[in-house]
Amino acid sequence: MRIDFTKMAGAGNDFVVVDNRAGIVPTGTQARHALVRSWCDRRFGVGADGVLLVENADDAHFRMRYYNADGGEAEMCGNGGRCIARYAYRLGIAPARMEFVTVAGRHIAEIVGESVKLGLTDPHSIALDFALALSGGARRVSFANTGVPHVVEFVDDVASLAVVRRGREIRRHERFAPAGTNAMFVEPVDSTTFRIRSYERGVEGETLACGTGTTAAAVVGALLGHFESPATGITQSGLPLTIHFARSDGSVSDVFLEGNAQIGFDGCLAI
Repeated sequence: MRIDFTKMAGAGNDFVVVDNRAGIVPTGTQARHALVRSWCDRRFGVGADGVLLVENADDAHFRMRYYNADGGEAEMCGNGGRCIARYAYRLGIAPARMEFVTVAGRHIAEIVGESVKLGLTDPHSIALDFALALSGGARRVSFANTGVPHVVEFVDDVASLAVVRRGREIRRHERFAPAGTNAMFVEPVDSTTFRIRSYERGVEGETLACGTGTTAAAVVGALLGHFESPATGITQSGLPLTIHFARSDGSVSDVFLEGNAQIGFDGCLAI
């Protein structure tokens, strides 16, 4: 069997995107996870941080399924959501302003020139400025779930940080077991700009960008008094992600993630 795909990237976060409305991708958990791992392999496959599937939905334009490079399914991916929105628009599956569903909930997306603006679910499970015991000593961090869980640590110099080493320890910390967490490292520049590096579970390494993680950084930063809306995170790829939000009474709502969603190439996979 041959499966058509499109390779896409959002702020450097890259994906294999497939129209699975006809159910062409195997449904068995083990088979699907193995297939995702093979497609994401950067030496023997297409190479990607994850796989996005467009599937049918009764009450929206489509359903998004997202699988990390390790084959595991995740609740949501912000950059993936923006890429799949452009993909759906390109194929005529959805109009320029669309609605789709994920495990995390319902999302609105809008094509805005070369960018896509994606509505995220309201952040929850927020915990601000607590001590987290790590091998090098306790660090002050915060936590927010913006569709998936993120630890956010503010640092003085994000460029020199050993992101993989520290991120791996945070990702598997007992406080966040059993699901684990992503780890975002943030250096504020001013009240509307910050630099960010990302360690993502499922990829088990640093990625060039993380949409929901950049959102978590903006949300946590706003609640700590660092940022105001809109706040732009400069990712490790050098590309910006802009977070729009409303803040009132110690909470954040109406969250939108905006940035590029680039089409790389089309291809065909054999299974």
